[in-house]
Order: sequence, then C-alpha cells, then structure tokens
Amino acid sequence: MRSELVIRFGYGHVIPWVNRLEDGTLRAIAGPDQLALRTTAPLRGDDFKTISEFTVSDGETVPFVLSYATSHLPLPKPIDADATLAKTEAFWTEWAERCRYKGPWADAVVRSHLVLKALTYEPTGGIVAAPTTSLPELPGGPRNWDYRFCWLRDSTFSLLSPMNAGYFDGARAWRDWLLRAVAGSPSRIQIIYGLAGECDLTERELAWLPGYQRSLPVRIGNAAHRQLQLDVYGEVMDTFHHARRGGLEHSEAVGGSARSFRIWRRFGSGPTKASGNAQREPPLHALQSNGLGGVRPRHSQRRAVHLEAPLERWRGIRSQIHEEVCRRGFNAKIGSFVQCYGGKTLDASLLLIPLVGFLPAGDPRSHCRDRRAPADGRWLCPSLRFFGYRGCDCHPAKERFSLAVFGSPTI
Repeated sequence: MRSELVIRFGYGHVIPWVNRLEDGTLRAIAGPDQLALRTTAPLRGDDFKTISEFTVSDGETVPFVLSYATSHLPLPKPIDADATLAKTEAFWTEWAERCRYKGPWADAVVRSHLVLKALTYEPTGGIVAAPTTSLPELPGGPRNWDYRFCWLRDSTFSLLSPMNAGYFDGARAWRDWLLRAVAGSPSRIQIIYGLAGECDLTERELAWLPGYQRSLPVRIGNAAHRQLQLDVYGEVMDTFHHARRGGLEHSEAVGGSARSFRIWRRFGSGPTKASGNAQREPPLHALQSNGLGGVRPRHSQRRAVHLEAPLERWRGIRSQIHEEVCRRGFNAKIGSFVQCYGGKTLDASLLLIPLVGFLPAGDPRSHCRDRRAPADGRWLCPSLRFFGYRGCDCHPAKERFSLAVFGSPTI
C-alpha cells in the first residue's frame, strides 16, 4: 500500500517545516500550527510530501494517527488507535440508543440526529451549518459561501427535532452558547456567529486556491453576518419556548431578547444565502423576515405572564406587524403572499405561515400558490422545481434548491 500526506497550513498557503523526533514521531510546524504523525509504517520525504509504502498481511492493522496542537504547546501525547476507535464507537452507540423515537422511521431519525450531533462543537455547544466552505451550489457558479458558522435559524430548526427525541443536553448547550454570543446587546443580534460566538466574520477571498471544479472565488468568512433578518428573533424565542415546555430550565437572560422587536420596521433580508439584499438600493422588505419575525412574540407573551414585561406593548407590536404584512405582503392578483413587499415572486419559506400561527391553515392566503397556475402541483416553480434564488438576489438564478420541498409535504 502507498500513503501520501501533503501538509499545508493557512488554507494551503503555508508549507511547514517537517522533522522527525527521536521517538519516530513526524512533526510539522509553521506559525501557530503544528501536527504530529505517528505510525509503525516507514516514512520518507519527497517533494514536500510525506510518503509511506508498506505491506499489510492478513489480519494485520497498521495505524496512522495525526494529531494537532497550537505550536507553542507540547505535542499531543501518543494514543492507542484501536482503543480510541472502540471508545468512539461506544460513545456514539450509547448516544444513538438514547433517542426516544421508536416509530417506523427510527433508522432515518437516528441517522439525522447523529449528523446534527456531529455538527455540534462540543466545547461551546454551537451547531455549524456545514463543515465546508466554497463548495459551489452550481459548478462554475459564483455562489461559493463559507458555511462553517452557526446560523441562528438553522440551529433553531435543528434543535426542535432533537428535543422531541429527548436530546435536551444539546438544547441546553446551544441555548447557553446563544446567550453568550448576544450577551450585553440583544437588540444587535446577528443572524450568524462563529462557533465560539465570534461576531466579526469578515469575508475574504483566497486567490491562491483554484476552487472546487474551478469554481471561484474561494471564500472564508461570510458577509451575511451584516444582514438584518427579523425572523431570527422570533425563531430564537420560539426555541426557548419549546425548550422550556419540554422541561429545560428557564434562564432570566432570555427575556432580554424580546426588546429587540423595536427595530422591526427596518428592512429585513429573507433567508437567502447571499448578501445581495444588503447591497441593493432601495432595500427590500423580505416577507419571511418581517412576517415570521413578528408573529413569534406570542410565545414571549406566554412566558412573560410569569415575569415583568410590557405585555400590552408587545401585543400591539405584534398586531401592527401582522396588519402590515397582510396588507403589503399579499399580492391580490396572484392570490398569494410573495417574497418581498410589492413583489411577484413566490417563496417556499412562506410555507411556514400556518406552521408558526401567522394565519390558520384553512385561510386561502396561507397556501403560497399562484392562483393563475395550473392546479397540478406546479405552483412554486415549473415541474415542482425549487430554486434557492429568485427575485431578491444579485446573481443569475440557476441553482435548484431541493431542500425547500421539505416544507411542501409538511403543509
């Protein structure tokens, strides 16, 4: 067998200094980073690569253990690869068995929860949207975003299902992460944060990388942290509401988030993944942001019965938001709510209207359907194709967005 290890720090920009220690450990170090490679296989260097060529007999195991540490600290201690693997498998097996859902789709439900757990940064409780950056939504296209951050909306939806399955440890860790991230200024809450609650997610391009299938640019950071998406406040409070109903202890710090609704009249971006709305003039009132952001204070009102809170003012704000969204966000010619005030584009996110209680499911305005379209299911897009971008974005809309169909059968 042959193994090649090409170590590059700084997103492929930094070639480290590699040396072999007395105990046979291979160490690579540059700037703040260092790696240690330990193996029983022979190693040699060739063209800034670490090569290993070896033979494996029947039943034999040849371990390769790669460990990381910051360069000013000692190297990580050696570990027993087989024992560590067995311990890891035991942990995940025990965790999966704690799922209290025992229905016909148990395997799929457990697998989904395993993925969400694996996306959770254990030291802080933050849930990363994806462990990747700059994978194109369409090969060769420009939408190559960095998703290695915590989206409050994603975390909210992601936690509701695990809580129903009995995984309240993750809900508690995420709630504590959120309170730390927005501590001291709830009215300035961002839609995304770093895994440790970092606020500055300045976006930049890495010009030395060719991109996946030549899709450029390669980005780190995400400019969407500057967007205002008002529904995030409602989503966060909704999660706190469900967490408390499910038995998660209440935190007094949660109540401060409700004060943020004073800014609802500002332009809110919708749940698109680009920062186009922040760059357009004039800005657009995204209906999903304004509408779903305004309806959720009802859960804050329920909690506030036991706390000191301006209930009448909150109810007045909620009614004001509801009236404006119904008046300005509903297109009478189409017979549906639309993506932006005064727009003509339908939006799959508006399938949530009855689910969050903005309108009852029996209200014909909540159907998110163009009444001019044929009654054969092809209402959001031709042939039931869902797109991630239409109307409120600065780039051409070619990408299909299949995940949005999850909301269609839910309704």
